[in-house]
Amino acid sequence: MERDAVDGDLLDCPWVPVCISGSQLLAKTWFGDTAYRILLTDLHSVWEEEMDTRAIQDRAQELNRRLRAPVHAFFSHMCEVAHPCLSGRVEDGGALQFSLNHHGGDINLKLKSELAGVPFYWEFRCTPAPVVMVCSQLVRPLLLMSRLLQRQVGQLGALLARKDTELQDYRDNGAVLSRERLQTELFEEQSYRENFLTQTVPQVCARQGSLGFDSELQELCSAVTSYGNTNARKRKISERHAPEEDESTTEARDPDHAASGTQPPGEEVNHGLDQGEKRQTGQGDRARTTDSEISNEEQTTVPMAAAADRPAARPKKKKAKGLFG
Repeated sequence: MERDAVDGDLLDCPWVPVCISGSQLLAKTWFGDTAYRILLTDLHSVWEEEMDTRAIQDRAQELNRRLRAPVHAFFSHMCEVAHPCLSGRVEDGGALQFSLNHHGGDINLKLKSELAGVPFYWEFRCTPAPVVMVCSQLVRPLLLMSRLLQRQVGQLGALLARKDTELQDYRDNGAVLSRERLQTELFEEQSYRENFLTQTVPQVCARQGSLGFDSELQELCSAVTSYGNTNARKRKISERHAPEEDESTTEARDPDHAASGTQPPGEEVNHGLDQGEKRQTGQGDRARTTDSEISNEEQTTVPMAAAADRPAARPKKKKAKGLFG
């Protein structure tokens, strides 16, 4: 299971309010063919669990000793009974038993149902989610939503100002309202913002216990996460192709570097032949040098030998000199 793909699929899933064993939570769940991912938060902590096929098989054997079916045989049943509760469509109770227990910093969701007339047990064992996941799945989308809503308020304020200018133009040209109850005051953005902060904000903050979004905010949240997910996938695709483009650009700018980095097989053979020729040439040079040395030695030795074969020369007679002459 590719982590990036699962993160993207989970990002497209909405946060929905659920109530399990009297606990109000926000849940985000993704169910694949034989894998799932779940996020839960009570706005104080965030928990997660990710399970693949092998992990699901091991836990099913642990909780259901007599179960011998493959994962795909019982996973569809688990999705049918658990997903409605985790998506806020069905309240826990009735034949399905869904309970929540805290174990230190972890939470366990225990599920009990019937599979082919036999009790089927399952547990979602959620541990604290890492900060990076909380930011990507909750904090960043909320910040984007607040920025978009702020821009929407600014655009609506500008629209109201233009409407006031238009109505004033009608009045200047003699237009009169047929019903006085339609009469409105000029929109002043500063006074409106002050009234909003002093009147509306306290009313909303007094209902902090209510989790989840209404339909319009849920639609905005889905649009934000979907657009962000698309951009993230595009970035990943561009990052995969970036090294190839950099390598081709480097080769185009510096052909000598590319030639020195890798040589075709033919060039390597030619290079080897050149080296062989050089070696042969060197050997020939050495051979020629040796021959010349030998010939020089012979030339030097032969005259010496010839001189040895000649008889020794007779010493010259010295003239007798007198004592007085």
